[in-house]
Amino acid sequence: MIRRSLLILTLLTPLLTALGSQPVLAQESDGADAAALNLPPPPYEDRLLRLAEILGSIQYLRNLCNSEGETGWLESMQALLDSETADEPERRTRLTAGYNRGFRTFASVYTTCTSSALVAEQRYRHEGATLIAEIVARYGN
Repeated sequence: MIRRSLLILTLLTPLLTALGSQPVLAQESDGADAAALNLPPPPYEDRLLRLAEILGSIQYLRNLCNSEGETGWLESMQALLDSETADEPERRTRLTAGYNRGFRTFASVYTTCTSSALVAEQRYRHEGATLIAEIVARYGN
């Protein structure tokens, strides 16, 4: 089953190389969504969860190492969440938790911008771009 997020994944690729920083995503809880259909997760679910962690990690590192931020980062992650988990609150919670886990993991390690933080951010951007390309190539059409 191909989901709407594949289009958004292709739009996220440029953001992996862009500057940007925003606060950690807040998890939403809507009781109306609790009765949503129990759809099986897409075959790329593990990759998408890893991408969420990577985005959170990059978010923190970019915020740490760059005082100027762009709102496009968080907006794109939010759009990914909205399109991928529209009627699946459990998946939304998992993806949000992945993003927050990535953010907090680096927050516990780096308190100042260092050369190793810059290298980590670059490596995570590369991994994220690779994941996006794999998901789109394999499941896009």
